[in-house]
Amino acid sequence: MVSGRRAELYSPAVGAPGDVVAYGHWGRPFLAFPAEGGNAWQYADHGVIGALSGLIEGGRAKLYCVDSFDDASWSNPALPLEERARAHERYESWILDQVVPWIHEDCGGAQEVATLGVSLGAFHAVNLALRRADVFPLALGLSGNYDPAAWGGWGERGDAAYFNNPFDSLAHAGGDHLDWLRSRLSVQLVCGQEMWEETTGALESGHRNTAGQSLVPRQGRRYTCRAVPARTASRTSGG
Repeated sequence: MVSGRRAELYSPAVGAPGDVVAYGHWGRPFLAFPAEGGNAWQYADHGVIGALSGLIEGGRAKLYCVDSFDDASWSNPALPLEERARAHERYESWILDQVVPWIHEDCGGAQEVATLGVSLGAFHAVNLALRRADVFPLALGLSGNYDPAAWGGWGERGDAAYFNNPFDSLAHAGGDHLDWLRSRLSVQLVCGQEMWEETTGALESGHRNTAGQSLVPRQGRRYTCRAVPARTASRTSGG
């Protein structure tokens, strides 16, 4: 049985601590985001850690599972979309300024970290890698919706909402930065085809990618998108 090591890391940006639970002692580090509103124990509670125990115990991967901040950001209907995006950036600050240094220390030095997530966690994994591919060169998104504008947002959108929406910001990207992003970042999107994906917009978001409106334009050789048949799709429960 794989046991987790918990750390509580205070975030000055958020003004509160958040949990990180680490699994494994060797292998490539993965930063794992839970489903909407989930906590750092969600992957263990829903059997994901057990399913990955062979990789973890075999020294092929280390998982660093974190708390979400969704209830105070993207999932807060009382806030206009721009304020939700700004609140999300405080969570991103916690990830970059507290969680990543802790991962590096736990790994014995700075190294590349991959991201993964399910549901809204898939958005976090992919969006963070797109924004900071220098830190996160690999992202795995499972049944995610990558368009915050589709999440019942209201109010005028500013820079925070724009730069945290891959369909907005990357649609107008170009030049040296886009060339670097294509060469640097690997993105794997996987989406089931059941009722959950239909009702959350995850399947539609995936279709927008396969229809040519991809998060990373198709010249990027390291981008893939895959729809998984319903009978083989599995996921962590949650929003």
